[in-house]
Amino acid sequence: MSAPARRGAVTALGLAMLAVTSEITIAAVALPGVGADMGVGPGATAWVMLAYTVPMAALGIPAGRWGDRADPRPVFLLAQLGILLGTALTVLAPTFAVLVVARVVQGVAAALVVAVYMPIVTASVPPERRGRAIGFIIMIMTVGTMAGAPAGGLVADALGWRAVFLVKVPAVLAAVVAGILFLDRRRVRGVPAPARSLLAEAVLLGGAVTAVLLALDGSGPGWRSPVAAVAAVVLFAGWLRLPAAGAVRDLVRRPSFGPTLAALFAVSTTAGLVSFLVPWFVADVLGGTAASGGSALLVFVAAVAVTSPVAGRLTDRFGPLRVTVAGGALSVLALAALLPLGAGTGWAALAGGMALLGVAGGVFNPAVNAAVLAAAPPGTEGATGGIAMTARTVGSAVGPAVAALGWTLTGGGSAGWRLGVAVLLVAAAAGTLAVLRPALRTPVPAT
Repeated sequence: MSAPARRGAVTALGLAMLAVTSEITIAAVALPGVGADMGVGPGATAWVMLAYTVPMAALGIPAGRWGDRADPRPVFLLAQLGILLGTALTVLAPTFAVLVVARVVQGVAAALVVAVYMPIVTASVPPERRGRAIGFIIMIMTVGTMAGAPAGGLVADALGWRAVFLVKVPAVLAAVVAGILFLDRRRVRGVPAPARSLLAEAVLLGGAVTAVLLALDGSGPGWRSPVAAVAAVVLFAGWLRLPAAGAVRDLVRRPSFGPTLAALFAVSTTAGLVSFLVPWFVADVLGGTAASGGSALLVFVAAVAVTSPVAGRLTDRFGPLRVTVAGGALSVLALAALLPLGAGTGWAALAGGMALLGVAGGVFNPAVNAAVLAAAPPGTEGATGGIAMTARTVGSAVGPAVAALGWTLTGGGSAGWRLGVAVLLVAAAAGTLAVLRPALRTPVPAT
């Protein structure tokens, strides 16, 4: 593939992933308007988010396995069509039930984008340049996510909540054009119909992941978490009896993949700091406003965006596992710097710690994605990407849940902050140590 075509393919994928990830932050600002317009409470509006994120996470592995049997280009374009269709249904939804169904359509389409993410990178970018490509994609995703919430807020104030869901449409249309022009046109496998075994896997494994996410979500009634936890165990046990589970277990047991997956899961729990601890720390301990908390998070996101392209180049130069270790170690250092903060803390100290954590995320994410891709046997890139997405999603759900539990047990305040940060620090350290040994055994790429 020529250099212009390679850049076009990476841009198409970056725009598509931007639409997928920014949908979460953009949709969040629409929730109050949805509740007021459709007469539902805050607890019910949470399903506007869950109806999107749950299918995306639940179908990660089954969709990835199906994506390995299909040509990436038509699946990519089909996914963009699904996102546009789901968006139209969302904007025109006459009732809350229709709105939730429309969000499920968007979530399924997002799962298809994730399913062909790594196959497209593999087909479009040579191994020695994949770190840079992934770093560029993460930069686009991060900048879009950073701009999504304020842009969505302005649109919601001016045009209402329905218009918020149209903000991503230009990115989707641009991804369609770039995909048509630059993605590999060769038809080798076509787009096969999902086999019955794949549908069974989607029901059992997808149901298990869904149940885990519902068990960790504390916004529902008290009985939901224990019931969901039991359902997750039963469904996962059923999936383990399927032949497809053996292929996934074989991937996870690979020496170059299992530790990387553990690091991805563990470091992803730091989402608990970003999405739970920082807003509550600013409000409860520092006595700040939502704008103060938002500015601290903005520093974090900006640091991720600036660091990711540089980290991609470092990944290509020194190898993904070594840079993954560096990113994990920086995460531990950032959490250690944030641990002693308390009532006398100034905003600058919090912002400095969040900036360091953002640098850590910018280093870690391109490297760990490249490490996952490097560990994938040929023809399993979609399944490998699905496993990684599931690990990241569950880790990102576990982190806030654990942080919230620590906050509740200590009564909040400085004690709640320090317990939550300490738990996340231990998790990040464990994940970093898991990948240290294979990193030291891997030779540095030749220059």
